Amino acid sequence: MTAKGGATPSPGGAGAAAGNGRFFTVGLVTAWYSSNIGVLLLNKYLLSNYGFKYPIFLTMCHMSACALLSYAAIAWLRIVPMQLVRSRVQLAKIAALSLVFCGSVVSGNVSLRYLPVSFNQAVGATTPFFTAVFAYIMTVKRESWITYLTLVPVVTGVIIASGGEPSFHLFGFIMCIGATAARALKTVLQGILLSSEGEKLNSMNLLLYMAPIAVIFLLPATIFMEDNVVGVTIQLAKKDFKIVWLLLFNSCLAYFVNLTNFLVTKHTSALTLQVLGNAKGAVAVVVSIMIFRNPVSITGMLGYTLTVIGVILYSESKKRSSKP
Repeated sequence: MTAKGGATPSPGGAGAAAGNGRFFTVGLVTAWYSSNIGVLLLNKYLLSNYGFKYPIFLTMCHMSACALLSYAAIAWLRIVPMQLVRSRVQLAKIAALSLVFCGSVVSGNVSLRYLPVSFNQAVGATTPFFTAVFAYIMTVKRESWITYLTLVPVVTGVIIASGGEPSFHLFGFIMCIGATAARALKTVLQGILLSSEGEKLNSMNLLLYMAPIAVIFLLPATIFMEDNVVGVTIQLAKKDFKIVWLLLFNSCLAYFVNLTNFLVTKHTSALTLQVLGNAKGAVAVVVSIMIFRNPVSITGMLGYTLTVIGVILYSESKKRSSKP
C-alpha cells in the first residue's frame, strides 16, 4: 500500500500490458505486410497470369471498395473521427490529389502486366529520388548535399537492375517509372495543398474523400479505354466464378493496405516505420520470386540491393538533417 492508501501497480500487470502491446504491434505489422504484399501479388496474378487485362477497371474496383469501407470504418465503426471538407477550394485540392493518385495506381497496375513484381519493386524503391526532385521544383526546398549524394546509389541501382533484368519490357518500365513519379508527386502536392491547419486531413479521412472522386475519374476512362470490360467480366464469371471472389477479395485487400498503414504509423515510432518500410519491398521481392518463379539475374539483384542501400542512407540523412 502507498502512504495514501492506494495499491501500488503490480509489476506482473505492467509486464502483461507491455507483452500485450508488443503482441498487438506484431499483429499490426504482420497485417500490414500481408495486405501490402498480398494485393501486389494478386494484382500481378490477375493482370498477368490469369489474363484479366483491365488495369483501369481493377483500379476502379479498388477505389470503390476503399470508398465504401472508408465510410463504414469512419461513420459507423468510428475508427477515427470524421473530418469534414470545409470549402469548395479544399474539395478541389482533394480532387487534384485524387487524379494524381489514380494515375499512380493505374500506371502501377499496367506495369504489372509486363514486369515481374521483383523488378516493379526495384523501380518503386526510387520514390525518394522523385520526391526530392518534385520538392525542389515545386517548393524550392533544398536538402543537404549529403542527402542528394545518397540518391546516386538509388538511381544507379535501378539502372544496373534494368540492364540485368531478364524480363525487361520498355513499356512496362515506363509505366512503372510513371507510377513511382506520380506517387512522389502526390506526397509533395499533399504537403503543399493541404498545409494549413484547417485543411489537414489524416490519411483515413483523405482516402474517404479521394476514393469516390477517383471512381468518378476512372469510370469514363474504363468505359472508353477498356472495351466491353463489364461484359467480358460477366462472361469470365460464367466460365469461372472464382474471378468474382478474386476481384472482391483483391478490392477489400486494397482498402486494408491503407487501414493497416494508418494503424502501423499510429502505433509505432518513425524509426520503426522507416525500417519496416525498407524491409517490406525486399520481402515482397523474395515472396514474388518464390510464387511466380520469374527468372532473376545476379546483376539485377545487385542493382536492387544497391537501390535499397541508397534508400536507407537517404532516410538516415533526412532524419539527421531534420534534427535541430
